[in-house]
Amino acid sequence: MKATVSTLGILGYVLLLLAAIADAEELVLAQDLPANARAYAGGWECDRGYRKYADSCIAVILPEKAYLTGSNYGNGWACRHGYKQNHNTCVAVAVPANAYLGGVSGDRWLCDRGYQQVDKTCEAIQVPANAYLTGGSRGSGWTCERGYRATTDVCVAIVVPENAYLAFTIDITGWECDRGYQEINGSCNAIKIPSHGYLPGRSYGQGWECDRGYRKDGATCAVVEVPKNAHLNYSGNDWDCNPPFLKRKFACASGDQDDKQIMGVHGITCKSRSVYHFKSFTYEPLADAVQLC
Repeated sequence: MKATVSTLGILGYVLLLLAAIADAEELVLAQDLPANARAYAGGWECDRGYRKYADSCIAVILPEKAYLTGSNYGNGWACRHGYKQNHNTCVAVAVPANAYLGGVSGDRWLCDRGYQQVDKTCEAIQVPANAYLTGGSRGSGWTCERGYRATTDVCVAIVVPENAYLAFTIDITGWECDRGYQEINGSCNAIKIPSHGYLPGRSYGQGWECDRGYRKDGATCAVVEVPKNAHLNYSGNDWDCNPPFLKRKFACASGDQDDKQIMGVHGITCKSRSVYHFKSFTYEPLADAVQLC
C-alpha cells in the first residue's frame, strides 16, 4: 500500500512539472507572437484577413468581388465565380454569345455545343452532309459518318472494292480486304496459299505462312530438313541444335569438329546442297562448302 501511494505521488509530481513547463512555453511564445497572429504547430500563423510578411502579419487588402482564401501564400484572396484577376482587382468575365462560364473557378468561358471559338467569339460549326458534331473544341468540330471520309470541308463516300469491307478506323483507303484476300493496286486479290501453307490471323507480307515443319521457299512451302542432333525450333520453320551441339551453318557439331569433318559426317557435296541463313531468312548456295572441296 505504501508503494502504491509513493508511485502515485511521483506521477502527480511529474504531471505538475510538465504542466508548468507547458505554461512557461506558452508564455514565451505569446511574448514572441506578432500582432494579429496565433500560436500554431509549435510556431504561429496569421489570423484570417492577414497574411505573413517577414516576421509580421499584414492586413489583406481585399478588392471588390473577391473573397479571402485563408492562405499565407499569394495575395490571400481570389476572385468570385464569374470574375478573373487583373493585377490587384477582379473584373467580370466577358462571356460572348453562344458561350457559358467554364473552369473550376468560373474565370473563363467556353463555347456551347455546335459552336467553336474564333478569337473572342463563338461561331457556329458548319457541319457538312453525312457528318455529325464531335463535341470537341479542337479541329473542325465534326467527323464524317461511317462509310465517308473527310476531304477538305465535305464528306465523300468511300468506294469499297469487291472482297473488302469498311475499316473501323479511317486510314489511307478507308477499307480492308476480306480474310483470304490482299490489297494490290487498289483491289483485293485472292491470296494463293501453297500446299502445306495456311492463312494467319492477319495478312502481311505474302499473306500466308507455312505449317510447322515447313519453310517458305519462294511461293511454296518446302520441308525443313532437320540434321542429326537437331530439332525443329519454336517457330517450326527452322531448326536448332540439341545441347551441347553447336550450329555450324548447315549441321550440328561438337566443339572440336571443323567444317570439313562436318561435311564428311553428313555426306554433303559441294554443289548439291543449299544452306538456310536464319538471320536473313533466305536459302543461298553453300559457298563455304565449295571452297572447302
